[in-house]
Amino acid sequence: MGRIGISCLFPASWHFSISPVGCPRILNTNLRQIVVISILAAAVSLLYFSVVIIRSKYGWLSKDKKFQRYLARVTDVEATDTNNPSVNYGIVVDCGSSGSRIFVYCWPRHNGNPHDLLDIRQMRDKNRKPVVMKIKPGISEFATSPEKVSDYISPLLSFAAEHVPRAKHKETPLYILCTAGMRVLPESQQKAILEDLLTDIPVHYDFLFSDSHAEVISGKQEGVYAWIGINFVLGRFEHIEEDDEAVVEVNIPGSESSEAIVRKRTAGVLDMGGVSTQIAYEVPQTVSFASSQQEEVAKNLLAEFNLGCDVHQTEHVYRVYVATFLGFGGNAARQRYEDRLFASTVQKNRLLGKQTGLTPDAPLLDPCLPLDIKDEIQQNGQTLYLRGTGDFDLCRETLQPFMNKTNETQTSLNGVYQPPIHFQNSEFYGFSEFYYCTEDVLRMGGDYNAAKFTKAAKDYCATKWSILRERFDRGLYASHADLHRLKYQCFKSAWMFEVFHRGFSFPVTYKNLKTALQVYDKEVQWTLGAILYRTRFLPLRDIRQEVFRAGHAHWRGVSFVYNHYLFSGCFLVVLLSILLYLLRLRRIHRRAPRTGSLWMEEGLPSQKGPGPL
Repeated sequence: MGRIGISCLFPASWHFSISPVGCPRILNTNLRQIVVISILAAAVSLLYFSVVIIRSKYGWLSKDKKFQRYLARVTDVEATDTNNPSVNYGIVVDCGSSGSRIFVYCWPRHNGNPHDLLDIRQMRDKNRKPVVMKIKPGISEFATSPEKVSDYISPLLSFAAEHVPRAKHKETPLYILCTAGMRVLPESQQKAILEDLLTDIPVHYDFLFSDSHAEVISGKQEGVYAWIGINFVLGRFEHIEEDDEAVVEVNIPGSESSEAIVRKRTAGVLDMGGVSTQIAYEVPQTVSFASSQQEEVAKNLLAEFNLGCDVHQTEHVYRVYVATFLGFGGNAARQRYEDRLFASTVQKNRLLGKQTGLTPDAPLLDPCLPLDIKDEIQQNGQTLYLRGTGDFDLCRETLQPFMNKTNETQTSLNGVYQPPIHFQNSEFYGFSEFYYCTEDVLRMGGDYNAAKFTKAAKDYCATKWSILRERFDRGLYASHADLHRLKYQCFKSAWMFEVFHRGFSFPVTYKNLKTALQVYDKEVQWTLGAILYRTRFLPLRDIRQEVFRAGHAHWRGVSFVYNHYLFSGCFLVVLLSILLYLLRLRRIHRRAPRTGSLWMEEGLPSQKGPGPL
């Protein structure tokens, strides 16, 4: 009769066979053995599903880490934990023309991934307020007495020293960066001021402060830092996580590989102040030049830099165009406009023998002022009387010559070189006057729409000044809008429109401009970009420490909970193995006198005693 024997991988005492008439023999197996087998199967299943579930769970958490950091920037209002030894600090002093401000930043230990940047945030005190302090006047006021500069800046440094833990002072970098006010000073005076800082500060403070940490930065550097800071807060330097994220193909500057890489699309920056206007944006593709002269100019406007900690990695290499246009700010433009208006009117009166604008009864009609408003221009002891006509289209036409556009290709304001912009795949943020023009009076801040803006500006300009004043008195405009804003809103709206569309050549159908005062409810300073760029090599220190602590990078990323479950599972398997081995020995010991019966189950003749010789 046929019979099947099953014994593979099981202890010898668990051997059993199945035959056509003996199928129920399996039921004769000891109940304890069945229970043990069931426990073993359950343990293995539990271990498997635990590993799968935990990996799945922590895999999702790892994907959400960047979102959590992104969310933390939005809701970063908690006080900085100064008792945490893994928190690092950095200090930047912005020495501007009207005053100096100190910013204290902090960041946790780097995660060990050389492809990630430091997670830098602004430090907050116990009251959850940003650690910032400002003093006046500007540092350039000490041009003739540089020996007093250290005393001037000492209150700022003492303020920072009180907030940064004492144990962290020696490893906290301090940067003193001077901007517009210092740029106009002679080089000898700049050098004297910086030398006084470099000599006296290390005597009184223990911050990490070397010769390269105090300097006068150019407008180009300031623009690059502002661009870095804004894109960092927007999360544009992080890795692509979702399929629907805006991306761009980039030809890495100086890379030997001709293949383009795909990464997150960065945002361009437009900033129109009172005196100047600045534009900064990434140039992802290799640019060509119309002439050798244009190429020379472009070298001063294009900045190529690596934000990563490894100079051999090109993932964070960026090529950014930065241009600053003095005289193209809102207030400076109005002054230029009035100067030309005054000069042309005086010349016409002289040639034609008229008295236009010289008396209140015969004012000069100004299309860039609201309807029926009266204004005056005074120069060289003379007064020019104006009356607004509120003609937005005529105002735009009048302002077009101020753009100083040329016929040369790839140029913008004043004929300055501007690399092409991929309007279908780009995004820009407009700050300062771009926001004030759209929001303070017109209440259209945010996503910019040229058609809607033009209609709102036309309606405003054509509204009588008496009605505008009535609306102002009723509080219908932004709380910080004043009469000066109301008076020159028509002019500045036309100026912003012309600079954006005619000067920088953005089409009127462009939909990706956002006017803003803050990014995620936070005012982003260029000092954030400065600390991010200047501390870019610090992650190497943390990476080396992590490598020293653990030999394999994979286990650095595994959480304690995951290790705990894995260890528990292994311990359970070992324990069950020991239990099964002991049961096996017990069964063998019990069945030792019954070897004959075991042989009978195998269909073998039982052993008999030795026969007679």
